[in-house]
Amino acid sequence: MMIMKNTLPLLEQIDSPAQLRDLSEEQLPQLASELREFLINTVSRIGGHFSSNLGTVELTIALHYVFNTPDDRLVWDVGHQSYPHKILTGRRDKMHTIRQPHGLSGFPKRTESEYDTFGVGHSSTSISAALGMAIASKLAGINRKVMAVIGDGALTAGMAFEALEHAGDVDADLLVILNDNDMSISPNVGGLSNYLAKILSSRFYASVRQGSKQLLHRIPTMRELARRAEEHVKGMVIPGTLFEELGFNYIGPVDGHDLSALIPTLRNMKALKGPQFLHVITQKGKGYPIAEDNPCTYHGVTAFDPKTGKMAKKSASAPTYTQIFGQWLCDMAAQDDKLIGITPAMREGSGLVEFSEKFPERYFDVSIAEQHSVTLAAGLACEGYKPVVAIYSTFLQRAYDQLLHDVALQNLPVLFAIDRAGLVGADGATHAGTFDIAFMRCIPNMVIMTPADENECRQMLTTGFLHRAAPCAVRYPRGNGIGIRVDQALTTLPIGKAELRRQGHRVALLVFGTLLQTALEAAEQLDATVINMRFVKPLDNEMVLNMAQQHDLIVTIEDSCIMGGAGSAVSEYLHTQAQVVPVLQLGLPDEFLEHGIQSQMLADCGLDVAGIVRSVTRRFSLIQPANYLTNVSVVGKN
Repeated sequence: MMIMKNTLPLLEQIDSPAQLRDLSEEQLPQLASELREFLINTVSRIGGHFSSNLGTVELTIALHYVFNTPDDRLVWDVGHQSYPHKILTGRRDKMHTIRQPHGLSGFPKRTESEYDTFGVGHSSTSISAALGMAIASKLAGINRKVMAVIGDGALTAGMAFEALEHAGDVDADLLVILNDNDMSISPNVGGLSNYLAKILSSRFYASVRQGSKQLLHRIPTMRELARRAEEHVKGMVIPGTLFEELGFNYIGPVDGHDLSALIPTLRNMKALKGPQFLHVITQKGKGYPIAEDNPCTYHGVTAFDPKTGKMAKKSASAPTYTQIFGQWLCDMAAQDDKLIGITPAMREGSGLVEFSEKFPERYFDVSIAEQHSVTLAAGLACEGYKPVVAIYSTFLQRAYDQLLHDVALQNLPVLFAIDRAGLVGADGATHAGTFDIAFMRCIPNMVIMTPADENECRQMLTTGFLHRAAPCAVRYPRGNGIGIRVDQALTTLPIGKAELRRQGHRVALLVFGTLLQTALEAAEQLDATVINMRFVKPLDNEMVLNMAQQHDLIVTIEDSCIMGGAGSAVSEYLHTQAQVVPVLQLGLPDEFLEHGIQSQMLADCGLDVAGIVRSVTRRFSLIQPANYLTNVSVVGKN
């Protein structure tokens, strides 16, 4: 087990890559050791992404050491492996604030540092962005290198291959680095492989290779024979034929933890022109044995004991909505052998572990391919199967065309279990699920459900699964339920019917989703009527109309964007009925909200009890000043 030191003599000298480049190569292994210690010490106290960052220590050092960043552009894919990059680029003293309110972002962010050349959070964007930068540099006549670091998981997405295909046809200086941390390190990765990488990336090899092409250019048959011979020889020791066919010069694989191999290879490749591809093998959790043995468990961690790896247990006794979904999926699958579970590389995050083990033949992890996951479900539905797509709200955005064109247009009965709806706390704007209601509500045929608690979540999943007349979506938040008893029966709810939860006077609170309990507490102060709307689409028009006719103010409450959201649906319907009644829409503002603590973020948006009471009181005072709510005790600031 690594022992923490009180001082990190080399790392404490580094506030920029320029200072890193002042070190000798012999000092770099020590720097890597210190950087790894700093990561373990920091993340164990505050939580965050862990194993992926331990795996990129040497690669990050080598890239900043060889290339002249930030003038040379370095683009990270997803960005959860960029902590070493942040530490070496002047943010070491702020790392204790990462993912904390008003602290550093957990991902690269352009407004945070000039070294963060591209803002990320979603996967498979790096090659496209880096190619754009490389083309821009070429057009501007600027001699710079552009590097994209992409993981083997992110490389499974179609967007990555679209970019690779284009890059191979563009004469731009682009270096794509495949950070391969999923394969076991094969016998090829070692002395022989590293030696071959150095040779294949050298100027001598490149000049001989290019000279041979020119010499053989006038003899097409010989040129083709030489090309095939070269590919076959390289193919015996490296898996690079695919990338060569796409127009890249493939080098590797290289041991990504061996600086003596990485640095000369990168130096050689820096001198080469055109699209280059470097295959690097790394190990997630490198240097921390507990994370090496359990890289998935330690991918994203809460605070933990660095000596034992033991994470603090959460005190909440109520199950998470993700757990509610996972249990429902297993229960429904046991009843219906037509159920198919699909996830785009989020087995653990979406709660499909137990399902994948109990029903392996009906479980499909399609890798990071959200578009494919949705159209795959559409194809299954065409043949009478009942697909359930488990997907984060923020990732469903990536499959919008497939949702609209392949599922809804054909009115196929696919159930979307949309996790992480609403605000997600520390992951911030890149992962927030704040737009799904707005972008789904405008699609014909869609049924959109917003459960108020964990029991309703289970009921709505059943409702959506058994509703074979249209595609259905159930959106639920990150985190725990409110502790309500969950009925183990697989019961349904009537489609498009809301529920009266409290009868009050003059003000009606129409609530969509898990803010219902908050609204009920606010209603006690306001003496307001509370409706659990349950369905965004189809909307319970009869309930909405009755509330408008019986109250002086309608208030809609949702944990999604106000623009185009559920409140907009209420306003639009009342407009068609010529109902002149004030409508106050409470939800998330028209901005990208930074990372923070979920409860505080909701309060900042006026979606806590105090905020709701305050907003309603203010609005009512504008429409009817005659001392309404004179007996109400308004909590919070005026």
